[in-house]
Amino acid sequence: MKRFITSAVTIALAMTLGLSNSVANDRFKDVEIKASKVSGNVYMLAGFGGNIGVLVGDDGTLMIDDQFEPLAPKIEAAIKELSSNPKVSYVVNTHYHGDHTGSNPYFSKSASMLAHMNVRERLARKGSSGLPVITYNDGVMLHLNGEDVHVKHLPAGHTDGDSVVFFPKANVWHLGDLFFNGLFPYVDTDGGGSVQGYMDNIEYLLTEISDDAKIIPGHGPLTDKKSLAKLLAMMVATKAEVEKMKAQGLTLEQAIAQGLDSKWKKWDWNFITEEKWITTLYNS
Repeated sequence: MKRFITSAVTIALAMTLGLSNSVANDRFKDVEIKASKVSGNVYMLAGFGGNIGVLVGDDGTLMIDDQFEPLAPKIEAAIKELSSNPKVSYVVNTHYHGDHTGSNPYFSKSASMLAHMNVRERLARKGSSGLPVITYNDGVMLHLNGEDVHVKHLPAGHTDGDSVVFFPKANVWHLGDLFFNGLFPYVDTDGGGSVQGYMDNIEYLLTEISDDAKIIPGHGPLTDKKSLAKLLAMMVATKAEVEKMKAQGLTLEQAIAQGLDSKWKKWDWNFITEEKWITTLYNS
């Protein structure tokens, strides 16, 4: 799972930087889009990139994030297996990263694209097509398929355009990349993100999410509130460890050499290694 996520994020960064897509596209050839029922008529699609949430029904499909464009036909086919009216009518981008917005050009041909205004601005600067046509500051609600879907922008955390989505009837949340399940998180400081802001957002979400809710994370398996609380506990503890090292006068290199408590080793993965996480915390 960690290697899989690393490859997806690496390709997303390559596409973000405008590098050749030919090698990246080869990686999508054998990718399968797997659908899992979450609750009610809400499903999670896992493929190669950020987890997708879908709400299906007679009114059409609402999709949360859309992975990479070469996967769009496979995503569309997976949705057709879930609904008699599979047309994607709306797509919400939880933030601007390519593994969550890559299929915007494909789905924008039929769907209305929604995102926080900072997402549109960052995608526009990259010269991306399929830009969100509906933007918001604080959030928006969509009413379809028997759900009153809450889309809410949170202060800068993972990026400066993070949104979370709540399906109250199904009691399901999609948290985008404000939730790396069981992994050191990626805090995109160049994209307006902030470690403290990330932690503040999780703390806020823990007060909003019920104990029996199901959570679709940006990366990792379907989970619940307990796993989100574990992520916050890890961030608080490791931040304190690094702050203690700095107070003792350790340089970044010395802090990396000393490392974190061994109990955090399992959070390490190829994209955000312990070294990178210490660096993020040290410079935050």
